[in-house]
Amino acid sequence: MLKVVQEKVRLTVKFKLRDLSQSQKAIFDALFETYRTIVNELIIYAHEHHVTSFYRLKGENYHDLRKRYAELPSHYIYTACQMAVAIYKSYRKRKRRGKRSRKPIFRKDVVMLDDILFALDFQKGHIRLSTPAGRFKLKFYSAEYHKKFRDWKVGQAWLIRTPKGFFINVVLSKMVELRKPVDFVGVDLNENNVTLALPHEFVQIKTHEKAIRTGYFIKRKRIQKKLRAGKKKKALLKKYGEREKNRLRDLHHKVANKIVAFVEKYDGVALEDLTGIRDAIHYSAVMNGRLNRWSFRALQNIIEYKVKLKDLSVVYVNPAYTSSRCPICGGKLKKSPNGYRVLRCSKCNFEADRDVIGSWNIRQRARKMWGVTVPPESPSMKLGEGKSSRYRINEVDAFNG
Repeated sequence: MLKVVQEKVRLTVKFKLRDLSQSQKAIFDALFETYRTIVNELIIYAHEHHVTSFYRLKGENYHDLRKRYAELPSHYIYTACQMAVAIYKSYRKRKRRGKRSRKPIFRKDVVMLDDILFALDFQKGHIRLSTPAGRFKLKFYSAEYHKKFRDWKVGQAWLIRTPKGFFINVVLSKMVELRKPVDFVGVDLNENNVTLALPHEFVQIKTHEKAIRTGYFIKRKRIQKKLRAGKKKKALLKKYGEREKNRLRDLHHKVANKIVAFVEKYDGVALEDLTGIRDAIHYSAVMNGRLNRWSFRALQNIIEYKVKLKDLSVVYVNPAYTSSRCPICGGKLKKSPNGYRVLRCSKCNFEADRDVIGSWNIRQRARKMWGVTVPPESPSMKLGEGKSSRYRINEVDAFNG
């Protein structure tokens, strides 16, 4: 099939450093302290002079910082300027939106690295890193999943210090050729499932994300209620927070792999553009909290890069009314007496599960965007006639099969 579009796929890959000597750890500790001081100085300068340009911030501060930190490789000052500008611009953006935001300050044990400061060698299993004490050759723990990135291009990176050790997170990129879309698969994301609208059937993948998030939310609430503020309470909250994050990351990859298995024989995948959706959430306090904890964008990002690595296009459509308009006649949908998640059209009496309707409308909108002919109803979808029309739904569990 003709391939017409080239696009760059970027991923951040983690490398844990090993066999570090005590002297190397001490040098890294001093580097983090120095870098944090420089970034905070630059943030204060940007805040006082309203600087949002990297080039201006660097031009007005570089020579002074270079004199005061002569032992530091110059590109650490470049990346500190990038970090400071990004933090200050984020602060300004939040302030413009009316959100409470304290004066920006950089507290993390993170150092940004550009391609001059480090070099990654997959074959030999080491990273060369420039430091105030010279250029170190650092070994990292080689993981099985690292092998698939050997032919990818190396970009920016971050040196990170955690209680588990020192890591270098590297941005890797690869050019892919995306097939020109002829048809799309609509993907509707929900708290507990992902529904796919394929040309001949609907597939619903049970994710259990709501149950996982609720379980950890209750655990944290109990800890906060029973324990007083202190190191033990903080450690427990952090422990369960990391467990939840790891479980959800694993879940998202499992869900994305199942989606790719279903859609790889087609040309395109359609997702909802949910940018700013949290600003539109105005329900009860419990519902608002639950929906704000739902990491839909994290799942979308994983789906997007996995789909693009299969040479498939990904498009985002307007999510407005995808679950409240009839995919056949465009009429308004109302709750049906046949089930709390079943909707019925007031015009044509079409009836279906709301997730099926959502994924179907997403698919139809993507087809319209790309000029694909959209009939009033896709004949391949319909398996019956009249009010009793049923649609084939293949249910799959994210953890089984």
